[in-house]
This record gives sequence, structure tokens and C-alpha cells, in this order.
Amino acid sequence: MAVSPFDSALLRDLFGAREVAALFSDAAELRAILLFEGALAEAQGALGVIPAEAAAAIARAAREVTLDPGALAARAARDGTPVPAAVEAFRAAMGAPEHAAYVHFGATSQDAADTGLALRLRRALALIEAQLDDALRALAAAARAHRALPMAARTRGRIAAPTTFGARVASWGWPLLRARTRMAQLRPRLLTLSLGGAAGTLAALGPQAEETARRMAESLGLEPAPAPWHSARDSLAELAFALAALCGALGKMGRDVALMGQDEVAELRAGAGGGSSTMPHKANPVGPEALVTLARLTARLAGSMNDALLHEGERDGAAWALEWHALPQLCVGAAGGLRHAAALAADLRPDPARMAANLGARGGLAMAEAASFALARSLPRPQAQALVKRACAEALARGIALAEALEALHPAPAPEGDWAAILAPERWLGMAPALADRFADAVEDATGPGRRAAPEGD
Repeated sequence: MAVSPFDSALLRDLFGAREVAALFSDAAELRAILLFEGALAEAQGALGVIPAEAAAAIARAAREVTLDPGALAARAARDGTPVPAAVEAFRAAMGAPEHAAYVHFGATSQDAADTGLALRLRRALALIEAQLDDALRALAAAARAHRALPMAARTRGRIAAPTTFGARVASWGWPLLRARTRMAQLRPRLLTLSLGGAAGTLAALGPQAEETARRMAESLGLEPAPAPWHSARDSLAELAFALAALCGALGKMGRDVALMGQDEVAELRAGAGGGSSTMPHKANPVGPEALVTLARLTARLAGSMNDALLHEGERDGAAWALEWHALPQLCVGAAGGLRHAAALAADLRPDPARMAANLGARGGLAMAEAASFALARSLPRPQAQALVKRACAEALARGIALAEALEALHPAPAPEGDWAAILAPERWLGMAPALADRFADAVEDATGPGRRAAPEGD
């Protein structure tokens, strides 16, 4: 087994997402560091901080040079960060010592590493948000299609009262919509330039420091930070908890899908399922299980990011390094979870007959609330509830339907005059269809213009 399943050739496609994982490779980190060095040199050259010829040479080399991560490993282990080794190797690769002397002028290692991280996170968030929209659109379509399909709601693991499958799907989707909003809101705080110099004062850049930072941010497409964030890591922690909350919502969906697909429940099939090495009949809920695993894992990783908030002074190597373990896994795990969720959401196959059978199990006691409110039209509510409770006990003891037990105890109230009609589940769906529509409408409004589909299942 690999140190992390995300890095395993065997398991990376189970839990991760290759495009996002590639952004946290050694090659991607070094490329992002060189982008920082090129932008720094260009800004300094334009402002006369370093010679214009050197700035042009550095910027050109930053686009052309490729560094070998393996060749930098020993120095990175000694320094506790790959940046000094990368800067040294970059200077050597330029082959122009008179220009290379101005590489990394006035910056510090964490400036290059953190700005490089912001550049990679920008791409990672774009990929995650695209996957999130795919999952949301698939869930919205399912909620709309099954808006009025009755099924048993379950509270504390027991059948409670009727709802609809569309409303259940919507309950999976609302947290994803909120996750989408959270990620959009945190972008300006997260995707910022890091430029503080040795102690966060930019003293080495003199009076051109602020303009250097402004030009660099514009060139790299990042926000200018109001102050150096070498030891202020709250935006990274905010991202970590946003991703963990997203994975938690996906895990809830995965848990529900797995439970609804149990042989004894059999209300839902979703996805292809995984095979067994010895039992040909099995289709294991691999996707739902992966969502639950990732939810539990990312919750713990987010806790590590919270620990990493405790930087000492202006820089802290121990806290900083803790981020290197937790943040990549959070991003890759969230992307992997969304990949599974989108596939499941696009292939939700409810079984209406089985849903109806489960809703009618044990004599249809799921309709007890409906019976008590129907009786409360002609009886005091406590009396109505007591009568229905007695009918439930009678139905269980005799193995008969709740409607039959009620017929023997009290005539059905007008206007129906028929307990079977009063207790029809489709008459006790409340706002469930409207809640499904509300979610589908919200997804369409959030993910782009388009004509809303007409509601189905009325």
C-alpha cells in the first residue's frame, strides 16, 4: 500500500481526481515557483529596482526552464523547503550569471511557495467548481423528475411519514449549493499574492515595494494582499473547512444511497457497483462508500489545517509544513468525491413499487400523523392522537392495516368518509414536491441561464 491512496497507481482513481492531483505534484510546484520569480523580475525591471535586461532574461528563462525535482531533494530536505534549491538551480540553468544574480531579489522562500500555492489553488478551485456544477445539475434533474414520487421519510433510522424522492434528492443538493457560494466568497481572500520579504516588511525592496506587489498581482491574476500572510493562515483554514463541509455533504448523500440500496430496502439503484472476488451476485456500493470514507478523512484533515493556524512569530516551519500534508489531500479528496457524486446523481434509479411497499409496511403506520390530523378536525387533538395510537397498537397486534383498525374504532371524518382514501400517501406529501422544484430552480439560477423544465409527476 502506498503512503497515501491518492498517490497510489492502484487506488488513486478510487478516491482522487488526476487533474487536481497533478496540481500538487513536484513539477507543478516548481513551475509555479518559477512563475513567481518571473513575475517578480518583470515588476522590478519595470520599476527600475533591477536592470531591465536582467528582468527580461529572468522572465524569459522562467517560462522556458524546467527543473528536476529529484536533483533538488537533498537540498530541500536540508533547508526544510524546496525554494532555495529551486532558486539556485534556476540561476544555474539561466547560464547568465550577470542576470541570474537578480533572481529572487528582495523576496523570501515563503513568498515564492505561497504565491505558487495560490496559483495552483486557483486552478484546483476551477476544476472543483466545474465538477460541483456537474453534480448539482444532475441532482436538480433527478429532483425535478421525481418531485412527486412518494417514499418513506426516515427519522432516527425508522420510517416516519411520507416524503418524495425528489425532496430527498434536494436535501442532498442544498449543501452543495451552499458550498458553491462559500468557495466563490473565499476566492478573494485566498487567491492572493504573497510578498513580504525576510520578515514581512519588504524592506529590501525599498519605496517600490507596494507597487512591485501590485504589478505582480496583476500579472499573475491574483489579488493583492493587504498585508503579508506568512503566518496568517486563516484563509487556507477557511478553504479546508469549506472542502471538508462539502465532502461531509457528499458523504451524507453516499450514506443515504447505500442504505436505500440495501437488499432489504431496495428502493434505489445508482451507479454500476463493484464486483466481489467470490460472490457473483453482488454489486457493492463502491461510489457511495468512497464518499463516506472521504467525508471522514477530510474532517480530520481540516482539523490538521486548524492546527496549522498556530504559527509562531513571523514564520513557523513546523506549522507551515503541516499544511503540505493536509491541504493537497483535501483538494484531491474533494475533487474525487465530486466525481463519484456526479456519476451517482446522473444514474439514480428509484423503484416506485418498492418505495410504495416500504411506505405501506406494518399496516401503513407511516400514515399515523395524517390520521391524527384528520381526526383533529372533529375531535380535540389529544383525543385524536390517543385514538390513533390505539389504532396503531391494534393494527400491529392483529396484523391489519391502520385504515382497517381505524374503521373499527371511529368513522372516517368528512368529506372523504373513507380511511383508505384519507391515508393515501400522495395526499400527505405537503411541500415535498415544491421543495424539489425550489432546489432545481435554484440550481438553474446558480449554474447559468436556461429555460426551466416543466415540473413532472403532478
